[in-house]
Amino acid sequence: MERAAIYHRPESEYASLYTDNDLRLRLRTKRDDIAQVDCIWGDPYSRVIKDGVNQWDYRRTPMHIIAQTEDYDYWGVSVSTPSKRLQYGFELTDTAEEPESVGYGDRGFFPAAPADVSDAAMFHMPYFHDIDRIKVPQWVSETVWYQIFPERFANGDRSNDPEGTLPWASKEHPDRTDFYGGDLQGVIDHLDYLQHLGITGIYFCPIFKAHSNHKYDTIDYLEIDPDFGDKNTFRKLVDAAHERGIKVMIDAVFNHIGDESYQWQDVLTKGKKSRFADWFHVHSFPARYDQTSDFEEAKNITYDTFANTPHMPKLNTANPEVQDYLLTVAKYWIENFDIDAWRLDVANEVDHHFWRKFAEVCHAAKPDFYILGEVWHSSQPWLQGDQFSAVMNYAFTGLIEDGVVKKKITPTQMVSAMNQQEMRYADQTSEVMFNVLDSHDTPRLLTVCHDDADLMRQTLAFTYLQKGSPCVYYGDEVGMDGADDPDCRKCMVWDPEAQDQDMLHFFRKLIALRKKYADVVSQGTVEWRTVDDLTGTVHVVRKFHGVRVHGVFNLGEQAITLKHSHQDETVLSQGVDGKQLAPNGFILYVKK
Repeated sequence: MERAAIYHRPESEYASLYTDNDLRLRLRTKRDDIAQVDCIWGDPYSRVIKDGVNQWDYRRTPMHIIAQTEDYDYWGVSVSTPSKRLQYGFELTDTAEEPESVGYGDRGFFPAAPADVSDAAMFHMPYFHDIDRIKVPQWVSETVWYQIFPERFANGDRSNDPEGTLPWASKEHPDRTDFYGGDLQGVIDHLDYLQHLGITGIYFCPIFKAHSNHKYDTIDYLEIDPDFGDKNTFRKLVDAAHERGIKVMIDAVFNHIGDESYQWQDVLTKGKKSRFADWFHVHSFPARYDQTSDFEEAKNITYDTFANTPHMPKLNTANPEVQDYLLTVAKYWIENFDIDAWRLDVANEVDHHFWRKFAEVCHAAKPDFYILGEVWHSSQPWLQGDQFSAVMNYAFTGLIEDGVVKKKITPTQMVSAMNQQEMRYADQTSEVMFNVLDSHDTPRLLTVCHDDADLMRQTLAFTYLQKGSPCVYYGDEVGMDGADDPDCRKCMVWDPEAQDQDMLHFFRKLIALRKKYADVVSQGTVEWRTVDDLTGTVHVVRKFHGVRVHGVFNLGEQAITLKHSHQDETVLSQGVDGKQLAPNGFILYVKK
């Protein structure tokens, strides 16, 4: 038995309340090292007399492997107790010819029979406080998002076009400073299109007053950018979206502010005497920098910024005045416009203390509010229930890109790493993670797939069978391409003759499938029935309440033979010829 591989941590993703009285427990062991794990659990105050001895009255429940990586097995079990108090440990039996059994608890290992072990040796959940539960809004797991870069989606009101606005899509490759007149009225005009596509959530890049076309250099958080419209237009948009069952999420850029904001302008004018001097991280006054070429970072900046960009000075969110100001902003748009979610830009560079206050304010204003952080790496510190609901799941979807699209890793390595990533979070958190394959910050998926539409569809089908809430980047559904920023921010293609209608039809069917079986995909168990590096075959099954959603994918270079055609059960497929599945092919089918 490899004891060094055995791991559990109470009050973490290894022991979290899924609902008020449903405690999900996990245990990690070395891959294929342990034959059986029993969870030993019960109320710590429950006693029984056995053989004249007052002993702890515990239960024993077998655990099952819920995920595997190349190195580890993860065992899981769900327990509940009316008293909402729990004392628990684990009994493990290895796979040796002469099996060894040990107990494992808070103080490490102990003899397998727990009756004579002190209570202190066990793990404890002293009381199931509701506040300790990692709460997430349930509607998110059923949501399919659509990300809109407002300046490039649709121009619905030419009266608010900024000076120098170019004709729509007049350049094949837009420049960083181009304006094309996209606005909020343009979104309103196409809400029926989004509804028909199957979208149930819109994620807007920033819409507040700013200088640039991307609006991440905020001038005023309490005003809609006049290039996009006004507050009345935004209120009309939110109401119209809600009437169609579409949630609305807007971007909060609280890590930094624009250099044209009145706060920063006051610092530039008055220096250290400015009442806003402590709103920023200025190392020496006057605040200044040396400009280089447009394609190089500025030099000798005397204040902290976002990514060495002098036009975006970093806010000091440890300052109580800054906190009060930003929390007022957060509350204002929820209470006055009924938004459903905030997406937090550069969230990992803002201190945790502020985000805890932010979450309290948002959930007080709207209990089922969704808070999404932009964090590109493992995110446990933000996902303990007191800060974010989820993060943009780049760490997870990046593995899909590496395995399905780029073939940089084998199917075994991909599945192993995906399981590892999922085991970093509580079940309910994984259910509402934001699964994004491309965005305004990355090349478009079709370009990543080298313009191979079949490969793009296979990648999407594989992603939509994973836990989390999927997101469509505007225009992907009609076959738009684009390299890195700013090329990924092209004008939306509205001419049906220029759209990929086959791709659009595919998206509608895939989104409908994901919505119909949202509970199976999000809450169901997962079985990787086949992961074959030689042929590239991956067969994954999601099961929930007797319904099984299967996905078979050919990630290899040669056709593979299916065991069954599943013609009567198929809901979506590509590259299927009888029992032959072509490269880049897949078949999704449902069994009940």
